[in-house]
Amino acid sequence: MKHLTFLLLFVALFSNVSRSQDKTVNIQTSTKPFVLGITDEIQSAQLAEKRSLNIYLPEGYDQDTKMTYPVIYLLDGSANEDFIHIAGLVQYCTMIQVMPKSIVVGIANVDRKRDFTFPTTVQQDLKDFPTTGKSEKFIAFMEKDLQSYIQQKYRTNASKTIIGQSLGGLLATEVLLKKPELFNNYVIISPSLWWDNESLLAKAPELLKSAAARNIKVYVSVGTEGKVMEQDAANLAAVLKKSADQSLQLIFNPMPAENHLTILHHSAYKAFEVLNAKK
Repeated sequence: MKHLTFLLLFVALFSNVSRSQDKTVNIQTSTKPFVLGITDEIQSAQLAEKRSLNIYLPEGYDQDTKMTYPVIYLLDGSANEDFIHIAGLVQYCTMIQVMPKSIVVGIANVDRKRDFTFPTTVQQDLKDFPTTGKSEKFIAFMEKDLQSYIQQKYRTNASKTIIGQSLGGLLATEVLLKKPELFNNYVIISPSLWWDNESLLAKAPELLKSAAARNIKVYVSVGTEGKVMEQDAANLAAVLKKSADQSLQLIFNPMPAENHLTILHHSAYKAFEVLNAKK
């Protein structure tokens, strides 16, 4: 009798467990991709190659078809580089109304040393990095291929910002000095102005005289990144401040608590804040 009772209890317990497992298995689930942006591919006449663009469109872009938006052009804009966290930062800053809703265009890299540097006379650099020195073509790509494509495909307004760090900061500085009209706002973080024995920095005062700036805001920052990089950034800020007239506004923001790896996110947040400060 005891054995029979035990057997019945075991069968009942097993039956309840089975039903419980069946309920777990039969729970209806639904998954779908979490979409942060879109990827466009354009054929560049200036570079003679296809280039990928990672695009972040602000909330409400598809609903309000009459609204136009500022555009932020991000160097080092590959998905595995700076696009995801800068797009997230833009989304956050617009949510808390630090800045207007904006389109982010992340320019994915193919060969950043080639695209972000002008020719160098340093023989060791030529040996170590043989593809360098083609920034003129990349700047032409941004001017003639990229900006026209973005303006035609997306609802943009006249506000254009470029963000560059390290070699990207070098390129952004070169654009500022040689083609300042390409952007309204320049976010230059930890620029590698040491390139070619600091030749761009040496030419900056003369270049600023010949390049007429038009209502441009320039944000320059550097962390604790070595004496050369820190001094070069400070010298760039000094040259810009000395040469600036009412058409160029400089914000120099040293960030000693940051290093070369940590500065971009913190510095970009501050740049969005000060460049969009209400008067």
